[in-house]
Amino acid sequence: MTLAPTESESDTNTGDRRQDWSLQRSPDDDFVLRRDAASYLKQAVSTPCLTSIESADGAYIFGSDGTPYLDFHGNSSHQIGYGHPKLVNALKQQMATLPFVPRRFTSGVSVEFAEKLIEVTPDGLDRVLMTTGGSDAIEVALKIARAATGRFKTVSFWESFHGAGFGAASVGGEQLFRSGPIGPLLTGTEHVPPLGCFRDRFGPGHRFDEPHTAECGRPLAELIDYVLKTQGDVAALIAEPMRAVPEMAAPGFWQAVRRSCDEAGTLLIFDEIPTGLGRTGTMFAHEHEAVDGVPVTPDILVLGKGLGGGMMPVAAVIARAELDVGADWAFGHYTHEKNPMMARAGLTTLEIIEHEGLVERSAELGLVALERGRALAERFDAIGDVRGRGLLFGLELVLPDGSPNADLAEGVLYAALRRGLSFKTTMGNVLTLAPALTIRETDLHRAFDILEASFADALAAPLRATVAEPPLR
Repeated sequence: MTLAPTESESDTNTGDRRQDWSLQRSPDDDFVLRRDAASYLKQAVSTPCLTSIESADGAYIFGSDGTPYLDFHGNSSHQIGYGHPKLVNALKQQMATLPFVPRRFTSGVSVEFAEKLIEVTPDGLDRVLMTTGGSDAIEVALKIARAATGRFKTVSFWESFHGAGFGAASVGGEQLFRSGPIGPLLTGTEHVPPLGCFRDRFGPGHRFDEPHTAECGRPLAELIDYVLKTQGDVAALIAEPMRAVPEMAAPGFWQAVRRSCDEAGTLLIFDEIPTGLGRTGTMFAHEHEAVDGVPVTPDILVLGKGLGGGMMPVAAVIARAELDVGADWAFGHYTHEKNPMMARAGLTTLEIIEHEGLVERSAELGLVALERGRALAERFDAIGDVRGRGLLFGLELVLPDGSPNADLAEGVLYAALRRGLSFKTTMGNVLTLAPALTIRETDLHRAFDILEASFADALAAPLRATVAEPPLR
């Protein structure tokens, strides 16, 4: 029996609306996409492609047919917007002087980047290793945890996403990435139910406008405490402190988990690949979890995506000094582990975020976005929940009985695309919106105007079936 993939954190592009979209492509765009389909290996969440992109600037990407799209997707990689002139100039200069250093060497900018990462991350995280992608960085973090603790088990969350490598997929919790024909995966990867109060697995759940208290997360925190102490040999608990769907933990939840990890001798790894670098209105999403001024600091922090400024693939592991235990081995012996182009991209991106006050801007515009989203929820009963922090927010769509409304989510997506707004649908029924932190407030309002019109379009349209894309001829 073939296991059919369930909804994941990315839209899988198999509905007949995609066929309708494809039929409306220009001849030149259609030609490029057919060549793409004939050349690249296919993946559920990447193909078939929507369109070909010719250029990008700030908060926009531009289709090859000239259509401008406000990009509220960006793979969470465009915190500083596209084509930031300071980053363009910095990379041009770096390329002209030192584009690469072989392993066994370092460079001034490589060291400066590591020092800057240590400066902006919480106290106690003071050792860095650079990789080219978040999935690789997760693999490094898992190796460090195993080596430092002498254990191999992990605890993570169902429905989480940590990357596509074997270790990352094993600790991840999305069926699309860890089931089907690729098994078996790593052993010892225990999972617990996901975060989230709207669809709380341990209680009635609640909307954004109902009390969000410590009681919401207590049963899940107690389950984690039980698992860690019953197993007794878990190397690390790995988690997104705020799931990029988005979903937030209940107040005090991460404080409780931090205590449980300490008592069980388990390391705490926070995956902030999509949520770090100002995305949630603080430099890192886990900074929201402080209680009475007491922070929740992980033992290992993993960054990626936006760290390269939307231009270079850059990721990093930042760990406590006492976890520097791999000197005799090679946990992350990558060709580009101290690449000066990557380092320059990361360093300049961090400087731009700091100098342009993008963290504060994300917090301020995030309040505007939530207000607009909640106004939509008052107009459209199909919006069951509106949630988020900073410029990462989501609208969860439901049927009258409260169950997920994936059909409407897809309808709104394609209606919005036709009006020039791109975003991601996650878990089938959540409209997840993540614009550049540099977005103008007028463009933020324009996006919500498009959303409002797109809801009206989609609700007026008939339900659609899900069918397979016809093969390339």
